[in-house]
Amino acid sequence: MIRINLLPHRELARAARRRQFNVLLGIAVAAGVLVVVLGHSVIAARQSTQEARNAYLEQEIAKLDSQIGEIKKIREQTQALLDRKRIVETLQSNRTEVVHLFDQMIRLLPDGLYLKSFKQVGDVVTISGYTQSSARVSTLMRNLDGSPWFESASLVEIKAATVNNLRANEFVLTVKQTHQQTGSANEKGGKA
Repeated sequence: MIRINLLPHRELARAARRRQFNVLLGIAVAAGVLVVVLGHSVIAARQSTQEARNAYLEQEIAKLDSQIGEIKKIREQTQALLDRKRIVETLQSNRTEVVHLFDQMIRLLPDGLYLKSFKQVGDVVTISGYTQSSARVSTLMRNLDGSPWFESASLVEIKAATVNNLRANEFVLTVKQTHQQTGSANEKGGKA
């Protein structure tokens, strides 16, 4: 005898495939949601870790900036101290030069020549005064050039003037002061 299946087997198979599809779809959606949640949590954890690192680096940079500021202050103080030391050393080495400068001027000044002013700016000395004749100014210039304490004497101006109702020549000249060692200057100064 032949058996005939009158049940709707195609519909049952279709319903079974639909259930299987829905179950697989649910599993896939759940897996996708799980992957998204896990990915989001991993990214959030890495982001918070990086923010913590950035905060630490900013703190360390701020510390280094303050240390750099202190180093700059120390360098400025060191430079100021070195400048002061240099000035003191210069004053210490030049303190006898003024004495030698005036001593040489007294020795080199010819008779009949009178000084009105004596001014020093750096190494350049400006001398102005009165003389009875211009030949005495040239004698003074020769004496200054021959001195170990002076060099490059040059006449700026000479003109006729009246001093105490007497006719005289007013002059202005410049000369450069040389820097000598004290021991050698005393030897040379004695020869002048």
